[in-house]
This record gives sequence, C-alpha cells and structure tokens, in this order.
Amino acid sequence: MTGPALRRRIRSLRPGGFTLVELITILVVVGIMAGVAAPRFFQRQGFDAAAYTDQLRAMLRYGQKIAIAQSRNVFVRLNGNSVALCYDAACGTRVTAPGGANSGSGVTLATCGGVGSWACEGVPNGLAVSAAATFFFDPTGQPFAGNDPPQALNATFVALTLAVTGDGGTHNVTVTPVTGYVF
Repeated sequence: MTGPALRRRIRSLRPGGFTLVELITILVVVGIMAGVAAPRFFQRQGFDAAAYTDQLRAMLRYGQKIAIAQSRNVFVRLNGNSVALCYDAACGTRVTAPGGANSGSGVTLATCGGVGSWACEGVPNGLAVSAAATFFFDPTGQPFAGNDPPQALNATFVALTLAVTGDGGTHNVTVTPVTGYVF
C-alpha cells in the first residue's frame, strides 16, 4: 500500500479522544453551571418553609383529633415562635407528641422549654410565622376562640390563616370555623 490508501489507513488507526480546546470548553461550561447551581443547592429556606408548613398543618390536625379522641378541649398556642398543643389555656398540662417526641431541633428545644416529649415545634431559623391568638378545639373538634368559655355552645372563632414566610414566598395554613378543617 502506498500513496492515498496508506494515508487513509494511518488516519483511521489514530486513537480517538478530545482535543485540548474541547476539554477546556467543557471545564468552563461545568464551572459556570456549578457557580449558578451551587448557591441554590445549599439554600435551605425553601425546603424548611415547605416542611414547617406541612408540620404546622399536621400539628393542628393532631390537636383536633386528640380533642375528639379524648373528649376534652385541646388548646393551640401560636405565638409566632412556636406552635404548641396543651390541655389548658396556660399550657400547664401539655399534649404528648405523636410517637412520644417532637423533632428535638435546637430551635424547638429553645422555644418549647427544653422539653422534647410534648407537641411543640419551634419555627426554623430564617422563617417567620404570623402570630395568632390562642384557640382551642372542643370535644367535637370544633374550633373556639381562646376567649370563649370552655363549655360555650356558640363559637366566636373566625377563619384563621397562618402565613409561613422567609423563602421569598408565602405558605398559608388555614383553619376553618365550625368544622375545624385544616388546609
């Protein structure tokens, strides 16, 4: 073999791979993508806001279910720093957390008196929850305003909407009057 046929055969036997320019281009594109994506990946507020909103809904529903199951009033304390479930307005008698323990996070222990066995959760750092007056669920699961007498027949409770903010959006939790439905 001589001439053009030999040159074609030599070219086809060369090992494949990337040129230096192609490698540098790929490294630059990956570096730009990492610079844009990394800060978003490590920002927790969005995840914390969604998780705390779900946790707040679950605690309110749990309070209503405990009131019905135990046929007694369950008070919900919402002070902007935490949500807590108690059997009296002063929170002297506390509702046990589902599973016997709350999350045990540093914020929860700090805002809930260092006790990890009662139904109380602190608001994660970087988030805010609108404060609301204490209310309670009666033994039928109906919500009553905190200033209603415990044996009242007519509730003065109006729809309650709590807003969880801190991630650039607002996550709402609403408790409806009469039925106490939480959404």
